[in-house]
Amino acid sequence: MDLAQSLENATNTQPIRCIDMHTTGEPTRIVYSGFPSLFGTLLEQRDQAMRDYDHVRRRLMFEPRGHDGMYGAIIRPDTELVRSGEAHVGTLFIHNEGFSTMCGHATIALGRFLVDTHDRAVFPQRGSLKLDLETQTVGINIHAPCGLVRVAVPVTLDGRKSDASRPVIFLSTPAFASAIQLKVPIPAEIRWPELGDKDSICLDVSYGGAFYAIVNACDLGLSNGLKNVDLDAVTQCMQKLKPYLESTPKIKSAIQHPEDERLSFLYSVMIVDPNRGHKPDSVVSAETGLCYFAENQIDRSPTGSCVTARMALAHAKGLRPVGQRWAYNSLVSNYFGTGAFSAEIVEKATIYGPEGKSIESVVVQVEGQAFYTGTSTFVVEDGDVTSSSGFTMSIVA
Repeated sequence: MDLAQSLENATNTQPIRCIDMHTTGEPTRIVYSGFPSLFGTLLEQRDQAMRDYDHVRRRLMFEPRGHDGMYGAIIRPDTELVRSGEAHVGTLFIHNEGFSTMCGHATIALGRFLVDTHDRAVFPQRGSLKLDLETQTVGINIHAPCGLVRVAVPVTLDGRKSDASRPVIFLSTPAFASAIQLKVPIPAEIRWPELGDKDSICLDVSYGGAFYAIVNACDLGLSNGLKNVDLDAVTQCMQKLKPYLESTPKIKSAIQHPEDERLSFLYSVMIVDPNRGHKPDSVVSAETGLCYFAENQIDRSPTGSCVTARMALAHAKGLRPVGQRWAYNSLVSNYFGTGAFSAEIVEKATIYGPEGKSIESVVVQVEGQAFYTGTSTFVVEDGDVTSSSGFTMSIVA
């Protein structure tokens, strides 16, 4: 279209090209061209992006191009694991607050995209992907900031296109529970109405590529669990609770990653209801979660990296053996009766800290489906102050 081309040519900023997808309603804006150049290891590229190009992240995530619940993945063709041959491609994850270290729903979307693109400028290693004729899948090793994530994408007979009718599967980096049934006092100024007379809550902390505080809905005073939940009331609770937990010494101690301090932060609070959830075939049981991450962003998907963390936690509690399939839902997947993530532990693993201390962990297989929603090319027209770095209503109010 002549107008589209003229807009790209007339602006002073580099056009940014994206493919938009969703996984159980949770968006993934895949940035495949136009993001500023980044150098070094993947974590160094993440540091550089946070330091020098956060305005580009805001431009892509915030209004008027996005919204407060937008999520994104930036393709990184060159990382240390790509150069060593361990990974085919790298990625950085972005949201309304900054940059994450892992994202399951975006990994599922990325798997399909990386199979479907044949543009070597976007994905130089596309030609090295191998078709497994027995499973009719193509394997892709994705270098995420938390480590190597192995993905199996269902494909057509010739292996050139993904098959949207079957789920994408990924194998997590080693996951582990770092605190079980941690009693956290809740000061009077933090308490929310549903908590009643309680002055503390019990929660768990577990790692699935990022650290999650995992708390039962009933522990927060939600007597009906996540049935007909009042999102406004829960959001007001999270606005107080999450910042408080981030400053609590017990939580700070529980979110120390043994391998890199840049992985040591509380990403999310996951509220779980173990008594409710859409149950697909071939799983033992199902449960539901409501995930608040970043700046009170609600995950529409079942949250793949927290599914990993919850499986690791259940295993540490002796509740989930290797090979037992479980289903995890969001409010969205329950509503539509589809979109649950299935998961099982496939192997045990051990990771080591800087002093040689071992941590027992597990590798979790997570399955889910993602779908395309559109394509976009974003520009900043000269004189457009409003959209140059984006905004949210919470900023301007």
